[in-house]
Amino acid sequence: MTGRAADLPSSLRLAVIGASSGGVAALGEILPLLPARFKLPVVIVVHQPASHRSLLPELFARKCRLPVLEAYDKAPVSAGHIFFSPPDYHLMVETDLTFVLSLDEPVNFSRPSIDVLLESAAHSIGKDVLAIILTGTNSDGAQGLRAVRKAGGVGWVQSPETAQAPTMPRSAIDVAGADAVLTLAGITDNLIRAGCTK
Repeated sequence: MTGRAADLPSSLRLAVIGASSGGVAALGEILPLLPARFKLPVVIVVHQPASHRSLLPELFARKCRLPVLEAYDKAPVSAGHIFFSPPDYHLMVETDLTFVLSLDEPVNFSRPSIDVLLESAAHSIGKDVLAIILTGTNSDGAQGLRAVRKAGGVGWVQSPETAQAPTMPRSAIDVAGADAVLTLAGITDNLIRAGCTK
């Protein structure tokens, strides 16, 4: 669907996004449209090879009106910034809105793992998290989305019918449900509304 998601809590502090196959293209339809007045931090895990450095921060920095950075250990999760996880590290968020990187074993064959990020956000920030699951070919993110929603946070999922790889969003819906199932345009419109009313 492309419509309006339910109203979000005014206390919202963080948006977290998980994507895998097709995720770069999907993010390319969302992130460049976030306006300069957007106030939420956006933290993103995209499955990517561990063998070389990520080019995603540079790629999106050229397209986006918000600052785009690679997350690093102990760095603040700054409002109005977009952060990508570095390759081969799990990315977590602490209660004081700082990052932690970990070399713990892969989860769902992935490091970074979407589940690890979302579960840490649910534990640290609870109801003030918005979690978004996009296109992908495995089930990573489903357990994390369930943790966010169980903690009182909000979960949106890209409609599987519109995803380049529908397995990840379909698994998320099956395991965790969703507060809204949206097209990329719907996710973008509602995310702008969420981040510009802070």
